[in-house]
Amino acid sequence: METTPSFDRRRLLRAGGALGLAAAASPALAAPARAVPAGAPAPGTTVTDLGPAIEQFALMSGLLVGDTVYIGSRNLTPTQVIGFHLPSRRVVTRTALGTGHSVQALAADPTGRYLYAGVLTKADEGRPNLFRWDLTTPDVPAVGVGRTEDRDVRELAVAPDGTVYAVGGIPGKAPALWQYDPRSGAVTNLGVPDPKATLARAVAATDTTVFFGAGSTLAGGDGAGKASLYAYDRAAGTFTLVTPAEMEKDPSVRELAVLGDRLLVSTAASTEPAKLAVMDLADLSSYTLARSEGKVVKNLTADGDLVRFVTESGLYSYALSTGVTERIVFDGPELGEVWGLDHAGGSLALVSGYGFVAEIDPAAGTSVVTDLGAAGAPVIPQTTMGIAADRRHVYVGGNNVIARHDLRTGKVVNLRAPGEAKDAELLDGVLYTGQYSSQGIWAYDPRTDPQPYRIASYPSEQNRPLDVCYDPVNELLLVGVQSDTEGGGSLWTFSPATRATSAHVDPVDDLQLVRAVTTRDGVAYLGGDNPTTQGTRGTLVAFDPVAGRELWRLDLPFATGVAALAVRRRHLYGLTRRGGFFVVDLKRRTLIHTADHRALCPGFAAMVTSRGVVYGVSDTTLFRFHPETFAVSTVVADIDGAWYSGPHVNADSHGRLYTMRGHHLVRVDDRPGF
Repeated sequence: METTPSFDRRRLLRAGGALGLAAAASPALAAPARAVPAGAPAPGTTVTDLGPAIEQFALMSGLLVGDTVYIGSRNLTPTQVIGFHLPSRRVVTRTALGTGHSVQALAADPTGRYLYAGVLTKADEGRPNLFRWDLTTPDVPAVGVGRTEDRDVRELAVAPDGTVYAVGGIPGKAPALWQYDPRSGAVTNLGVPDPKATLARAVAATDTTVFFGAGSTLAGGDGAGKASLYAYDRAAGTFTLVTPAEMEKDPSVRELAVLGDRLLVSTAASTEPAKLAVMDLADLSSYTLARSEGKVVKNLTADGDLVRFVTESGLYSYALSTGVTERIVFDGPELGEVWGLDHAGGSLALVSGYGFVAEIDPAAGTSVVTDLGAAGAPVIPQTTMGIAADRRHVYVGGNNVIARHDLRTGKVVNLRAPGEAKDAELLDGVLYTGQYSSQGIWAYDPRTDPQPYRIASYPSEQNRPLDVCYDPVNELLLVGVQSDTEGGGSLWTFSPATRATSAHVDPVDDLQLVRAVTTRDGVAYLGGDNPTTQGTRGTLVAFDPVAGRELWRLDLPFATGVAALAVRRRHLYGLTRRGGFFVVDLKRRTLIHTADHRALCPGFAAMVTSRGVVYGVSDTTLFRFHPETFAVSTVVADIDGAWYSGPHVNADSHGRLYTMRGHHLVRVDDRPGF
């Protein structure tokens, strides 16, 4: 897109698995581009290092063992677990795991001696994804004890006899139930109970039974399964479907916990409220059910008659004897994304994605909040997401944080925002972000706002914003969106002036999400993508964002979907998810150029137009396209940005580019001389 004096522009996308570019997708496909060897930037290009983009102790799990809360890191190097001692309110121990990018699963054995940790990885590294830490010798590092073939370990449970059970998933494959026997060291696949599920996030175990909770929180639609709960008979080795009927419409079982003679079951919902079921272990057809006020119920913990849990809107208590649900009101801050909740004496120990531990007294309504960084947790660079820039500030999105870089003073401030700022746009100094998951659009004006706040909401099932741009003709923010649970996606619109919103669901088709969006002369151009293995992908749609109707469409001759779009004058530039490059003449509505740039862009990419030139960035390289010949040339080789959900690039009103080199934010001033 063009960069104007008033507004800054950028195009980006998130990362994810997909099919490759077909070797002979089109007879017009040009020869592959050659990557430039590592070295200095291109002539006429200046690169300025602005320091680490985001620094924090980002986290993804928490579990109380004895008087210490163990907390797993998220998108940090190395992947690690820390121990936060409640009596002293200090981080007293730490161990590095060394593989993966995040620790989502923690479980302790019945004796409290061993802590098990499961990691998430970008790709199967062929190394352990299950670790054990002997808490009696915390100075001795955790050791890898096994590897499940489902790449990501999302949840762990330890049976009373010490046997460990793991669930998770890998894109394109139904999840299995895995068993680790600490006596023999064997890791065993116990089977795939639900072939339509795309992810398992819940497991619990008794002496006789393992409960397996799955669904399609990610990669939904196209026939993917909904919430499913199975009971696995440990002696017989068989699965039995025991899902409560009221939960079957929800996308996924979210969490399981055994409480005496009962099983607690919660869901992650989409079009309905999330639910909590209390099932009789002796007769699983007998249960009571409660509906929450939110779209997810998680972090189940019980104390006598009361079950405590969280939703995206707060902390709640459910009375087993009466079936009454009440919100727990206390004097502390907003909790954000909660990754751990346990009873500690008469209080609750809560682990927030905002990087703190809160000790909450539900009866008194009081709390003590300890910042983990101040308590001794390592504050180190995190992988990043969206970037937005103007003359004064650069904003970088991360997990539960947006880092504000002051270009005049060099000062960096971490702002709190729940979830992930997948993409962002700056308009007259005001930041607007697309917040995952199901958070809508958030806004922040550094002149008046202490923290970002939600300014617009959209259907919760349209949960994953991917690309944000501004339409100066219609004065609308445009957001391309994916629905993880239902498939397809949408185009959101938002008027900063009136705060009017609209959501156009499945503007490409019911399988293709809107991976990229750009605009020219009041028309939105949508790039379609399809994360499943079936159906259409790579469709371009010209869309009227005011009337909410399609104007025309073009199916591209590539085997993968659109990754990024940018406009320069009458030409629409685009990249696919495997380096396919194309140019469309918008007046003629025809494809006029294609090329294979996998050498520079082997996966996801982002694009931006600055100073009359279209730029692209991949995981490895910053590059540009000649405005007349469309030839590609390297601006910065081996830039190797530390991205969490795909590369990003932005331009300020001076035309300077902002992206990542490793974990550092860099400014690139490029003068190609075209």
